[in-house]
Amino acid sequence: MRGGSERHPGRARRERALNRERLVAVGAHPIALISGFVLVHAWLVAGNLLLPGLPLGDVQLVYPFWAALGIAGEGWVGIDTAWVYPYPALLPMLAVFPFGQGVAGSLAWLLLMSALNAIAFVALAGVQRDVRRVAAAWWWLAFLAVLGPIALGRIDAVTAALAVTAVAVLAEHPRWAGALMAAGAWVKVWPGALLLAAVVAARRWVDVTRGFLGVSVVVVGVGVLLGGGWALISPLTEQTGRGLQVESPLALPWMWLAGLSGGGAGVRGAGTDRAAVIAYDTDILTWQVSGPGSELAAALATPLLAVVVLGVLGLGLLARRRGVPEQLLLPALTLALVAALITVNKVGSPQFATWLAAPIVLGVLTRADGGVRFRVPATLALLAAALTQVIYPVSYGAVLNADIWMLVVLTARNLAYAALLLWATWMLVAFARGRMGADGGARSAPVAVADAEGASP
Repeated sequence: MRGGSERHPGRARRERALNRERLVAVGAHPIALISGFVLVHAWLVAGNLLLPGLPLGDVQLVYPFWAALGIAGEGWVGIDTAWVYPYPALLPMLAVFPFGQGVAGSLAWLLLMSALNAIAFVALAGVQRDVRRVAAAWWWLAFLAVLGPIALGRIDAVTAALAVTAVAVLAEHPRWAGALMAAGAWVKVWPGALLLAAVVAARRWVDVTRGFLGVSVVVVGVGVLLGGGWALISPLTEQTGRGLQVESPLALPWMWLAGLSGGGAGVRGAGTDRAAVIAYDTDILTWQVSGPGSELAAALATPLLAVVVLGVLGLGLLARRRGVPEQLLLPALTLALVAALITVNKVGSPQFATWLAAPIVLGVLTRADGGVRFRVPATLALLAAALTQVIYPVSYGAVLNADIWMLVVLTARNLAYAALLLWATWMLVAFARGRMGADGGARSAPVAVADAEGASP
């Protein structure tokens, strides 16, 4: 005998729709949103303070050292001397410097990063309980939770919060979005990719550019007044001479060589007859792997990254010329650019995973306007974040020892990065070839265009 739901499929559909509406209503309630934010950030703060592996290594050791140089009159990094970051990156470091290098200083940093995230969260979730904004807000909380301590424990947390805020206000306030992109880019360069994507794909790209240039003029002007010269643009050149960082996708072949030949940093005698060796570079303060051909790969990495970025931009321009609407093109182009900066990079620090939040959030938001379904990249980003937490800080010692199980984790995480780049590039290729209908729907391309209703990414 058939059940009631089988006899009355219309009633079953209505019940499922009603259940979804109830779930959305609960998730959109301010108490639920605030509670979720507090719980996730309580976990991130506790993880940074309590987990092994020195999650706050840079915050406790490196950032105070850079700030102390200027305070002691030995020159400000980024102004008087070349630096890997633009000089405004000193601002959050100086803000917590008076609290010292112990628990108080660490807690001050974590609370400052949490406050920046709170601003981004309010800008994202809004006050109108829009289903798409609520879905994006909850996805971001899940992403932060599975990414773990590194989500707050580096300077990238500043840029990630600014980037999420920028994409949250882009549609209604493009000039403010451009200003936020500039603020992020003048802390760490990568948010400039958001501007590139907006210039190519956004309908109000002029307003975005004006906001970006306005902030940039102020930053450069202040830097010059403080005595800065070529050091102001040193972040664009400081990375060129470094080797392959152990966590980067480009380093994977040599990491496997190190693991199979016993060349891990914790192996006694490593470096004498090993195929590849992991060692600490005291100049740039990071772990790198070297072996046959690694220097050539490191030298080619930056030109290769430039070629990939230019290729992605070229696809975006072709799609724009074919009339692909902003809600389809902008999220895919933004994700492709950011994923390229992570995947085709010889650095590959764990905190780079934080960069993925902004393009995924943008993709989730634009679905409401008929944008591309972002379920696949949203899932891949969560996977990459979870694996990154295993890599750092949970088992970073296994990375340095090149343990085989960790090499499998590293490979899986880096493949997730590559899959994000390939997915976004495939979308751009489909758009550039005109494989979409006049209404924004796909003809024969593997582009799943969402209807305006659903709540899933």
